[in-house]
Amino acid sequence: MSDPTRGIAPRQRTIQETAALEGRGYLTGVDVKIVFCPAEPDTGVVFIRTDLPDQPEIPAHINFVIPRQRRTSIGIGDAVIEMIEHVMAALTGLGIDNCRVEMNAPETPGCDGSSRAFVDALNRAGIVEQDAPARIWKIDRALTVTEGGMTISAMPSPDSSFKLNYTLDYANHPAIGRQVHDFELHENSFEQELSAARTFVLESEAEQLKAAGIGRHCTTSDLLIFGENGPIENSLRFENEPVRHKMLDVIGDLRLLGCRIEGQIIAHKSGHNLNAELVRAMLAALDKNDPTVPQTDTSPELIASKHA
Repeated sequence: MSDPTRGIAPRQRTIQETAALEGRGYLTGVDVKIVFCPAEPDTGVVFIRTDLPDQPEIPAHINFVIPRQRRTSIGIGDAVIEMIEHVMAALTGLGIDNCRVEMNAPETPGCDGSSRAFVDALNRAGIVEQDAPARIWKIDRALTVTEGGMTISAMPSPDSSFKLNYTLDYANHPAIGRQVHDFELHENSFEQELSAARTFVLESEAEQLKAAGIGRHCTTSDLLIFGENGPIENSLRFENEPVRHKMLDVIGDLRLLGCRIEGQIIAHKSGHNLNAELVRAMLAALDKNDPTVPQTDTSPELIASKHA
């Protein structure tokens, strides 16, 4: 049984009532309204495109991830939701297992580039426990995926916690450099330590993206744009805000497993695509013939070891 004194409460949770916020998408600048809605136990996180015919639903699961650069997106057919990682991080950080997320556009609102606005909205809605044990993937073996100089590993933990260590290495950029941070998920820790950490790009990267027609409406107040001396026309919320945002991304991306995780994650320069590869490796490593691994649901939408 999960230890409630270390992690999130061991029963499934949803929100008490709906909560909405509006903003513009980072990529397109299109206005979007996002509405968080309560959901029944075992629903997981499901996005709904309310602006499309038949209002298609897209489960937030690795099976529905579509290839993208610099972000995590999901889709079924022509129904796509772009840049879900900050929403997913907020839901995961607050221990919300079940939520229906309605959107009237193909991209989540960028807000300030962090998860803080989503956390605030979900807290306004209220978080309630449900009459069902949490679905938890307990990491029972070491797994590592690599790409170039990037690495992310999953390892067993001696307790029921979720821990994350991330190393960010911008050795050639004087204002960022090398940053290392440790995080353990428990009640309030995500909200206090990671949720406000914002997306960051180098000034040269921002110029390239705008030249490609991406984020042309964004200004230095919409996210952190790093020049040689630090953020341009902005200031840091944490001394090591870049690495904290990378950790926020990891937490959001790993939720593509479809459930909570117990174990240790160690990442070195990992990005969205490699985070997703770790999720795929975890699913591939699940031995369905191993009687020591509890298996209560093997549907694509939620494959998990269940501990209650």
